[in-house]
Amino acid sequence: MQVDSVSQPADAGGLPKEAGVDSGAGVTAAGRAREKRLLSGLTVMVTEDPGPELLAAWDQLVSRTANSDVAQLSAWATLRRLADYEPLYVLATSGNEVLGGATLLRRRVPGLRNVGYLPYGPSIADDLVTIRASVREQLVDALHKLARSHAVLFVQPPDGGEDITLALLQRGFRFSQAGIAPAATIRVDLTQSEDALRANLSRRLRTWTRQWPERGVKVRVGDERDIPILAKLAASTASYQNFTPFPESYLEATYAELSAGGHVVLLLGELSGTPVAAELLTGCGGVLKSRITGLDRSSSEAGKLNVASAMIWEAIYWGKANGYRAFDFGGLHPESVAALRAPGMVNLDSLAGPDLFKTKFGGDVWTYPPAVELIPNRILRTGYDALRRGNGGRRVLIAIREALRGGR
Repeated sequence: MQVDSVSQPADAGGLPKEAGVDSGAGVTAAGRAREKRLLSGLTVMVTEDPGPELLAAWDQLVSRTANSDVAQLSAWATLRRLADYEPLYVLATSGNEVLGGATLLRRRVPGLRNVGYLPYGPSIADDLVTIRASVREQLVDALHKLARSHAVLFVQPPDGGEDITLALLQRGFRFSQAGIAPAATIRVDLTQSEDALRANLSRRLRTWTRQWPERGVKVRVGDERDIPILAKLAASTASYQNFTPFPESYLEATYAELSAGGHVVLLLGELSGTPVAAELLTGCGGVLKSRITGLDRSSSEAGKLNVASAMIWEAIYWGKANGYRAFDFGGLHPESVAALRAPGMVNLDSLAGPDLFKTKFGGDVWTYPPAVELIPNRILRTGYDALRRGNGGRRVLIAIREALRGGR
């Protein structure tokens, strides 16, 4: 899996006053000449099929961009086809080089035009300095034009992309509450020493790290042969938390597509040799992210011995050992973000159970730039807003989010 550096957590909400201002400080003369040459040939293409060479170049850019996400890889687009989404690639190129781009996913809704969403994009090459703003402006212009041909386009900019949010707002997009991708999460800094990582755990978990081996708890790396186990355990968790699990075929496809580029790892937690927990994680841009979790809820021993925590601790340990810079829990409820960032003592009882669990590993709250949306049709936009404000508005937003994020 590709490893890159990790930026600092963004502040909650808001945008920087000078988002996207590019400084040429520290750029060599050769670097300036290269970027000037790239700018002279800068063009943006919008296509359903860029061809194998451009797709490979795009995947390489996504993989090496700090804090990027697998949702922008062509392999993810292949997965989303299983949910009837078709990809549309927006690529900024100069000659044979891909400078930035986005994998936009769209699906036709009966009675409407295409509904599109862009999770954690567009991405722009990290090494661009003096022409980053030019690449960004070309990409957001293309996205704005595309949005006019869709019933709605949702965009969650990537980590560090506050300037992208601002540029889209300036073109008529507005802040979105649809939640097409998690807007906040908890991340653990894996550049710390193992002793520091252990010290940051809750006191109870520190004790467990010493007890698990002698209590028969073991975590191992799995492979495609273990997908049926993941499916079974994930279904148990889905039943417990009252959501629809992914079918085994989808999990098989996820592992197959992402493993080809080294972007996925499957961990299995065993109790005396019997699998009772599973964790599917993705890796991109130096970040190891939890995607799908499964736990045998019928096993009292699994709960008693805290095997779920053993899985996360091993994932953190594995991520550090394999060169990752951060471990990401994959999401955090907005209410939990507010509670964790409130002044004074945090009221842990106010957190949802899954979010409370995530706080025990010593991570920090991490927020993405604000998501935006564009609904070009005034009548559709007015109806959407009226429905969203009504008593059923929350259910509407949840339905939209689940439809768009299914298989995220």
